[in-house]
Amino acid sequence: SEQDAVESEDASAEELDSDALDEDEDVSLSLNKRKSSQRNPKKSITSPKKRRRKQSQSEEENSDDDLPEGQTVVGRVVQAPVEGRVPPGQISQNTFDFLKQLAKPECNDREWFRLHEPVYRQAEKEWKDWIEAFTSCLTEIDDQIPELPPKDVIHRIYRDVRFSNDKTPYKQGFSASFSRSGRKGIFAHFIPNGRSLIAAGAWQPGKNELSTIRHHIQHDSSRLRNIISDPEFVKFFGEPSPHPKKERQNVFGHEDELKVAPKGIDKSHEDIDLLKLRSIAVVHNFLDSEVTAQDFKENLSKVVKLLKPLVHCLNDMMTLPVAED
Repeated sequence: SEQDAVESEDASAEELDSDALDEDEDVSLSLNKRKSSQRNPKKSITSPKKRRRKQSQSEEENSDDDLPEGQTVVGRVVQAPVEGRVPPGQISQNTFDFLKQLAKPECNDREWFRLHEPVYRQAEKEWKDWIEAFTSCLTEIDDQIPELPPKDVIHRIYRDVRFSNDKTPYKQGFSASFSRSGRKGIFAHFIPNGRSLIAAGAWQPGKNELSTIRHHIQHDSSRLRNIISDPEFVKFFGEPSPHPKKERQNVFGHEDELKVAPKGIDKSHEDIDLLKLRSIAVVHNFLDSEVTAQDFKENLSKVVKLLKPLVHCLNDMMTLPVAED
């Protein structure tokens, strides 16, 4: 079902010149036309296309007539789909369909979003239900992550455009972050067309935190090396070395990676590949069909188990002093 959406606009009154009206003449002309019509009746043939057009115009005029003065119909509110819904804790194709539309430039504006708000609210609820179910799985795997309500871990769909040349008001996907501090750590992002992902690590840590991580790596990199070299870890995140073509692979290949050795570090250091990193994080993507599968939470939990040692290692590097020999 649909309902009318309206917006206010200034009403304008049309002025009539009474001197130009001749009531007697109008009545006479009207009578003559009626007699002529009775003598020579004509059948008007209207094409189906014109009939539909007139009917549509008539419906719009009738809709406008029902509105308060100064308001007009600007669109129809699209209701949330009834078919294709899934139980709480799953992601439906309906959600991806909404996000696909939102990604189109002609749809990513406030007017379109307002007319499709019921669809968005259903997708948002689906996302929150999934987050709540996934949080339970996550806290069972990693007891350092607190079991917070969805509102404390999900990100707003509204973009901050204050300092951006791109004024598109809405993001193109749903996202959330989980960690022992609440928002930084494991990152989940659902975007259509195979771009959904889970990521974990230290993304562009502060100057002091990065310096501490590098100090730990200089002292002993074996713990970090062992984690990123584990065969199961490599299976999901790639080989534990820089890609020959500088592409993203394992913890390597991020855009902020240094091209030369950091200041004060010898370029021939045996761990120079790790020391050049400014972000130490990994990413794994999922197909839409994987995300909408009933067992997605269970499959995602397997990946989280591989991420846990990396997250704990980096947390320790940023917070614990280097062990003295």
